Amino acid sequence: MAGNDLVHVVDDDVDVRKSLGFLLATADFAVRLHESATAFLAAATGNLDGCIVTDVRMPGIDGIEFLRQLRARGHTLPVIVMTGHADVALAVQAMKEGATDFIEKPFDDDILIDAIRSAMDNRNQTNATHPQSAEVHGRLSTLSERERQVLDGLVSGLPNKTIAYDLGISPRTVEIHRANVMSKMGASSLSHLVRMALVVESRH
Repeated sequence: MAGNDLVHVVDDDVDVRKSLGFLLATADFAVRLHESATAFLAAATGNLDGCIVTDVRMPGIDGIEFLRQLRARGHTLPVIVMTGHADVALAVQAMKEGATDFIEKPFDDDILIDAIRSAMDNRNQTNATHPQSAEVHGRLSTLSERERQVLDGLVSGLPNKTIAYDLGISPRTVEIHRANVMSKMGASSLSHLVRMALVVESRH
């Protein structure tokens, strides 16, 4: 077992920690469970290996503050943030703070395992899942004005209903635009789409 295949699960819910611990162990990862970000940071000395899976909503230090503190201490291991369905705005904020990926609960076991494997694989090649700025600009230029507005709403973390209200269109129309945006941008998930949008933003 390579030390690099270590997954740190940080969640204040003991049942979630146990079930994730079991799931990851059966997928052949070494797992360490932490009951809070505070506990993790207290135990985190020296170089950290592997990857972190953390909830975004936790008492004390939440997922966003956790990311900031990890960065402040110079830890570079990938962080995957788990969010509730209504927490996309928090997930987007987490990506801006350096999270590698986010996953909306409830999620399929395979989605989490794939996200962890992808994060582990891409550690040494930061650009692997970060499309180049020019390429993203090219894809953005294919979006209609309405699709750009929907994309901006998504990247701001707004739910479909709010985007629909702001643009004066129906939530169903937003869903159609959202599907078109994902397709034109070549995004496999909302987190992938957000990552691409952030690549462009960071170059401005």
